[in-house]
Amino acid sequence: MRRLAVYLKHYKKEMILGPVFKLIEAVFELIVPLVMARIIDVGIAAQDGGYVLKMGVLLFFLGALGLMCALICQYCAARCSQGFGTELRSAFFRHINRFSHAELDKLGTPSLITRITSDINQAQLSVAMMIRLVIRSPFLVLGAIVMAFTIDARLALFFLFAAGLTAAVLYSILHATVPLYRTIQKKLDRVGLVTRESLEGARVIRAFARQKDDAQRMEDASAQLCLSAVRAGRISALLNPLTYVIINGTVLCVLWFGGLEVNAGRLTQGEVIALINYLSQILLALIALANLIVILSKGYASAHRIADVLAVEPSLADPVQ
Repeated sequence: MRRLAVYLKHYKKEMILGPVFKLIEAVFELIVPLVMARIIDVGIAAQDGGYVLKMGVLLFFLGALGLMCALICQYCAARCSQGFGTELRSAFFRHINRFSHAELDKLGTPSLITRITSDINQAQLSVAMMIRLVIRSPFLVLGAIVMAFTIDARLALFFLFAAGLTAAVLYSILHATVPLYRTIQKKLDRVGLVTRESLEGARVIRAFARQKDDAQRMEDASAQLCLSAVRAGRISALLNPLTYVIINGTVLCVLWFGGLEVNAGRLTQGEVIALINYLSQILLALIALANLIVILSKGYASAHRIADVLAVEPSLADPVQ
């Protein structure tokens, strides 16, 4: 992505404001469990309806402010990513129009079409998700762990264990799927090549009655693409079940040992609920981070393919230029 960063130079403001507002939203999100704990321990315990209503209004304002920050971040991410994609696509199109037949034959028309459509769209998506999640997800994980330690250090150790185990699962799945995603892009080029040849040579194919052979070529190319996609999907499908098993097991431990702490008077019911909320935030942030890494990995592969074309110099100079 670094070689394509030049196309982001007109969107520096959006690249700064987007993560900042997303970070503010994450701060509001970390405050919510503490407010819930106060509602349970103070308002509900004392049957003080006025206090519960006041804290409920505070929760509403926290949610409204978080929503406003999220919308601003979404706007910045959309403006930056769409502008980046537009400029990159225009530059890519201008560049390949300077190619001679030698470069076009070497790179292949189907591959160029895939790169100017699918690959640039993937790079565009990577920019948007990077603005939205690259700061928020790690901050939420670290912030939730720190807040858990401020409530009860012994129970917070379960958070460290769950975060470490979930990170190991994420790394294993990503290590297995990222190469498959790169293979999928290459096989997508093959499908585009077969489609182009079939459409351009339709008359010749019919003249020599080769329709079945041509259909078989398309079926083989599609089957190979499908096989790689299914293989990557099967591995990725393990992500949510494994992470939910880890987090739900940790919730069970927090409820069990937290209940013992409540009975001993060292912890309140509201604080146990706050710990479980922080645990849920860690789960969601880690899953979002995993999805971000997958998207960035695809975007990196696509950006590499785009940059390879932009690095090719035409063998024939245009006299007009």
